[in-house]
Amino acid sequence: MIFENYDVIVVGAGHAGSEAAAAAANLGSKVLLITMNLQSIAQMSCNPAMGGIAKGQIVREIDALGGYSGIVSDRSMIQFRMLNKSKGPAMWSPRAQNDRMVFSSEWRQMLENTKNVDFWQDTVVGLVVKDRRVVGVHTAMGLNISCKSVVLTNGTFLNGKIHIGEKSFGGGRMGDKASTGITEQLVELGFRSERMKTGTPVRVDGRTIDFSKMIEQPGDEDVRGFSFYEKPVLLKQRSCWLTYTSKRVHETLKTGFHLSPMFAGRIEGTGPRYCPSIEDKINRFSDKDAHQLFVEPEGWNTVEYYVNGFSSSLPEDVQFKALRQISGFENAKIFRPGYAIEYDYFPPEQLQYTLETKLISNLYFAGQINGTTGYEEAAAQGLMAGINAHLKVYDENPFILGRAEAYIGVLIDDLITKGVDEPYRMFTSRAEFRILLRQDNADLRLTERSFKIGLASADRYEKFLAKQKRIDDLISFLRTESISPDFVNGMLASKDTPGITQKQKLATILLRPQVQLSDLMPMVPFLNETYNTMDVFDKEIVDAAEILLKYEGYIIKEKELADKINRLEDVYLKPEFDYSSLKSLSYEAREKLTKVKPVSLGQASRISGISPADISVLAIFLGR
Repeated sequence: MIFENYDVIVVGAGHAGSEAAAAAANLGSKVLLITMNLQSIAQMSCNPAMGGIAKGQIVREIDALGGYSGIVSDRSMIQFRMLNKSKGPAMWSPRAQNDRMVFSSEWRQMLENTKNVDFWQDTVVGLVVKDRRVVGVHTAMGLNISCKSVVLTNGTFLNGKIHIGEKSFGGGRMGDKASTGITEQLVELGFRSERMKTGTPVRVDGRTIDFSKMIEQPGDEDVRGFSFYEKPVLLKQRSCWLTYTSKRVHETLKTGFHLSPMFAGRIEGTGPRYCPSIEDKINRFSDKDAHQLFVEPEGWNTVEYYVNGFSSSLPEDVQFKALRQISGFENAKIFRPGYAIEYDYFPPEQLQYTLETKLISNLYFAGQINGTTGYEEAAAQGLMAGINAHLKVYDENPFILGRAEAYIGVLIDDLITKGVDEPYRMFTSRAEFRILLRQDNADLRLTERSFKIGLASADRYEKFLAKQKRIDDLISFLRTESISPDFVNGMLASKDTPGITQKQKLATILLRPQVQLSDLMPMVPFLNETYNTMDVFDKEIVDAAEILLKYEGYIIKEKELADKINRLEDVYLKPEFDYSSLKSLSYEAREKLTKVKPVSLGQASRISGISPADISVLAIFLGR
């Protein structure tokens, strides 16, 4: 036997699979990571970027919990931007442009340096299931490998089909074959499977782009990165570029609409609403004569560029002709055309909060197999599935994050409670407690919880405690120390805010929206001496203290609301409860509750179609 009996087998080495393998192994499980191609671990199959609106918060949460995505993103970034800085801190979202090849190689190196992770290049074609419990996997090489739990992270590979115009062929992504067998077996076991689609744009030779006709988008001078544990050193950055389609471009693309697999009905799956193909945008927004395109470099040492916003499954000649009519692309050469891909997924109402399936014990799903889109959403699910697979193997309590604790909690609750009818993408608007779930405080929210289960390292935890103490000390100083009019009124006048007539606490001055903590530093020796270097760690301390003081009232109110709503989470419902017998419930409520089988009154209240009256009926029945 070349294989031992593993605690956890992870199928697929994309973003979800890589995080799952790392998490389970770092907790102490013996892990086997099986992938079709060891040269494409954590490959950025679509755009070469991490983070963005709400997604950046997820990456910081993964990092705070001890995952690898934040560190790998920082080590491979070629540009950094903090989005939404003109809005309140609840909306600030970090985003990095990454070197696609460095990102993948860094991930592989980190996994190879992770104790307890073994690798095997092969295709899993089936599961070994006994008494409704998974006990191993069956591979294309004819091997049966035993284990105590399995995490499926199959991405777009399950019966994947690629479309370019009238051409279609099997594949998980361009250049990689599809995976067959798993869907068919799971359906036989009672799972429900459906189809989704996604797409990707043309890749262009940067040597043939005229950037002088485009708008440059440089990175931030203040590079923060994602990781709380180690900080990036980015001495130079590569710019992205902005250009636009035109009415002429749209007319050219329309000449291929009759050959589009989407419009011809050859694609069965539902595509992403918030990242549509260019032909879908033209069709849905026919009143618009132009759409933005972001031209993104693929790395430090390549001329390949990604045209964000130009995803398409039209014939390659139509794509090419339309591309050359866009400003800056008049002489463009392409590396490959855009294409659409459709694939199997399993509606996530079939999962528990741990991401373990309800039908088969010790089997976990993570990533696009659950109907999500995006590297960040996949990585978060992989992390949680890996954690919980380990915990169950070792008979420990599950690790579950609530909606008021993390965007990851919002993501998983949305999936298993509301399901998906299109590829799920995270937005700040999905989080009702987003003032609490800021990108700056992910470590303060989650690192201690992770340390308690053994995932966050002792070194990381010590850094977290030191940071927390520095924030508390700075807030205490600002609350207790006063400043006189002579020192501060000049600065206040320059900010168009009234001066003071007597000494005031620094914290009181800071409450003014026109005043930033950095404005006060030159006037206060202690602040100037303590934070004069203002490295990235110092800036995080200053930002955190300032946010906590300025938004204290809002934060307190949101915590109170979260506590009030969370009381419903403590009212548990039995999964075997017969809702059809409760005739006071609406017919829709009985149907939805029977389908989802919520674990609490709180989860029941978030199911689409469940009214407050239905919740009241349940509460009364439960004696509440």
